[in-house]
Amino acid sequence: MPRGIARDYEQKRAALRKGAAAYFARHGYDRASMTGAASECGVSKALIYHYYESKEALLFDILDAHLSELVALVEDATPQGLPDLIRVILMAYEHADVEHKLQLDALDALPPELKTPLIAAQRRLVTAMSQAVAAERPDLDGDRLRAVTMSVFGILNWFYMWHRSGKGLSRSEYATLAADFVRGGISAV
Repeated sequence: MPRGIARDYEQKRAALRKGAAAYFARHGYDRASMTGAASECGVSKALIYHYYESKEALLFDILDAHLSELVALVEDATPQGLPDLIRVILMAYEHADVEHKLQLDALDALPPELKTPLIAAQRRLVTAMSQAVAAERPDLDGDRLRAVTMSVFGILNWFYMWHRSGKGLSRSEYATLAADFVRGGISAV
């Protein structure tokens, strides 16, 4: 008789995703192993394989969960305008630095059938930001709208890439600064 699904199945998967994401981000996905991920999570290799058939399946689940949550937050915030959208994205990244690192560094390691839906989610994020920028400046279109949109993501990624915890502005303070900076910059373009 097949083994049933545990009541805490989703909580265990979430814990495995979080632990494996930290391990993959720290060691580099290409150098990481399922044995190392299991060790990081404090579980046996057999248990991690009970939940994930391969390292690629685990990476996909990490990125899919991260991007799905981010897309949902962004799509809820988009109607409230650009400053709220910027704040929502920065705050959503607060406890997702390792997932964000994997999104940037390891997405290309996945086979096309796993990579395609993740790229679609990324495009939804870009579309939402583009719509928020266009709402501020309806006269921007084409290459200029895309350049401004991607520049906003560059400003958002500054906090993730270069900010050192405990030094300078808090994430919330930076969200306010970034929103003001982006709005001022968009008005001057």
